[in-house]
Amino acid sequence: MASEYMGRKADSELELNLRSMGAVLITGPKWCGKTRTASEFTKSAIYFQDPDNRTKYDAISKTKPSKFLEGEKPRLLDEWQMYPIVWDSVRFHVDIEHSIGDFILTGSSTPIPEKEKEERKHTGTGRICEMRMRTMSLHESGESNGEVSLKDLFSGNLDVFSESDLGLEDIAFLICRGGWPESIGRDEDVSLNIASLYYETVVNEDVSKVDNVRRNSNTVDKLLRSVARNTSSQTPVSILCEDVRGDDYGGQIDVSDITLRSYMSALQRLYVIEDLEAWMPSMRAKARIRKTPKRNLADPSIAAAALRCKPDALLKDTTTLGLLFESLCIRDLRVYMQSLGGNVYFYRDETNYEVDAILDLGDGRWAAVEVKLNPDREDKAADNLKHILTKVDTAIMNEPSFMMVLTATGIAHRRDDGVLVVPIGCLRD
Repeated sequence: MASEYMGRKADSELELNLRSMGAVLITGPKWCGKTRTASEFTKSAIYFQDPDNRTKYDAISKTKPSKFLEGEKPRLLDEWQMYPIVWDSVRFHVDIEHSIGDFILTGSSTPIPEKEKEERKHTGTGRICEMRMRTMSLHESGESNGEVSLKDLFSGNLDVFSESDLGLEDIAFLICRGGWPESIGRDEDVSLNIASLYYETVVNEDVSKVDNVRRNSNTVDKLLRSVARNTSSQTPVSILCEDVRGDDYGGQIDVSDITLRSYMSALQRLYVIEDLEAWMPSMRAKARIRKTPKRNLADPSIAAAALRCKPDALLKDTTTLGLLFESLCIRDLRVYMQSLGGNVYFYRDETNYEVDAILDLGDGRWAAVEVKLNPDREDKAADNLKHILTKVDTAIMNEPSFMMVLTATGIAHRRDDGVLVVPIGCLRD
């Protein structure tokens, strides 16, 4: 018997997209809940990973791919990238029938490039829209009380007061557990095991299956550890390569830059790596912006697993705990901002002045956020945030709707200087 569906922030976006376009493509990491969410909106489904039907599906794809589309609408086409020709079949159906909301496609990876080029001939522009799903935010999983709303803050309601129920021990556990839907509400040992199993699956299986290129699991593991160590930094691939070839973890590995870049590409196509892009405030910004993206993993538990961190160990290493806490916050901010139609970036300029997160609604409204594990550091973080006003040209763009220090614990409040201090356990979209 299937467990009760836990509502997702993506639900409203999916519902709107189904009313707007002929088909919707949901992408995101494996196990993040794409299929379960899509199933709530569809009346029939085909699961391309079903091994019992592999021979039949192979034959249909070569003879009559439109047969995949037969069934009550909306119809779910799960893991469509296994048969990229499905894309053109959906596109053609939408063109001919002028249909709206007939199909949901889900994909845990992008198609094999050579196979896609051979089988998929057209883009889905105007017919198929894409939306990203991520692992569950703390508000979706019930750990955040949601008493501080980003939507309200952007609307000018800045008087906040709320106390988070989360302590530092809870934060360490939530980092290691991650936002995998199957881990929510389970015994702690089971939840942590699910996160570990995801990591092992990526390292030992998925990174080779994504394009049928056999890859060394030890090299994949070392690469992910390097990315985890460099989370929230603008580390070039060349440095990651040096890390992997080094002696720090498991001895030296003799591998070329080209090979390691192919490993990075595979992990990005699996949505395991989701780097954070730099914010470009205006063409007349007062300092040159550094455009290199920040390294980021799709869920903090991936970094914790890569670094072999359990909650107790994290609590003894506040530097690593702070690093992975920022990763958790970026994940939650991305989920919340996507539900509001916005995006999350970071800011860093040629003077090395940096802000951890810029929330941009795309309509001229934006906000600056600093992430601090320790709420006692709010004064320094607030001063850093206020400095951004000297970096942007407010003659041609709005001042920030708000500035926020995002903390692990404590009480949400508004300081005398107007900067908000908000625990992650109080935040929502």
